[in-house]
Amino acid sequence: MQDAITSILNKYDLAGQYLDTIAINEIGHYFSSVSDRIRIIEIINSESKKIIQEAAAQLYAEQEELLRPGGNSYTTRRYSACLRDIEYYLRYATYALIANSTNILNERLLDGLKDTYNSLGVPIGPTVRSMQILQDIIIEKAGKEENIKKIINEPFSHMINILSEKNI
Repeated sequence: MQDAITSILNKYDLAGQYLDTIAINEIGHYFSSVSDRIRIIEIINSESKKIIQEAAAQLYAEQEELLRPGGNSYTTRRYSACLRDIEYYLRYATYALIANSTNILNERLLDGLKDTYNSLGVPIGPTVRSMQILQDIIIEKAGKEENIKKIINEPFSHMINILSEKNI
């Protein structure tokens, strides 16, 4: 996994260049947001169980058919798998938040996830909705300032966009 700084340094190293103003500004931007990123992650870490429970409760209140016979969360095993997956999305989002990079999401979570879910018959719509709910809950807990929302939106929007892509 590469964080924002490593990505910048590698790019310039591969080109055999010294850091220019653009690179220095990018690094400066990352460091200016670090305290906000750490605060958001502290909130997520301290309240992760509540966040996951709240996201699941909201998802199932909106899409009750998931819990009915034939629904994808019907049976304890499937329900537990859904909660496990919600926890995965939240955990990997925190990794991307601190790194200021969505690369880890692609490498460790998203590559092949859509194909796996499709092959298992797991509906993508509720998965995407659970990510949106997680995003909303964290924004509510961390604060609605634009810089906070932007930091939180980055990993969740990336996951949502990748899973929501449709072939035309």
